[in-house]
Amino acid sequence: MLPYVVPKTSDKTTELEAARRAALTFSWTELRRQVRVVGDAQRLTDEESDHYWATRPRGSQLGAWSSDQSAVVADRATLERTFAEQQERWAGREVERPDHWGGYRVRPDTVEFWQGRPDRLHDRIRYRREQDGWVVERRAP
Repeated sequence: MLPYVVPKTSDKTTELEAARRAALTFSWTELRRQVRVVGDAQRLTDEESDHYWATRPRGSQLGAWSSDQSAVVADRATLERTFAEQQERWAGREVERPDHWGGYRVRPDTVEFWQGRPDRLHDRIRYRREQDGWVVERRAP
């Protein structure tokens, strides 16, 4: 299962809560490769979110306190001022995880690997979960 972290007030969270499904795409354009994962999304526990929070760089932690993701912001200066305030607030101590910060786990139903080719006869290999394991399929480009 793959963890995916988003603020609990973001547009993404609203959509995940409504649909309980997610599609994740990882693209390496220069290599002409892509992986797509589709599956059920489940909210992480507070303990799991705390664990992941502890691995985040301090700047990312301060950014989570500084920005109400998806909210309209007056200007860049407002974001920078709020970030500076959070730096001062948490100076000399560990940054605690805000209540609005958490994550989701995606349990894949399908995982598709795509390799682009100049002739457009791309390789597409899909792994599809069934009750007794995974089915591997080649898909037409």
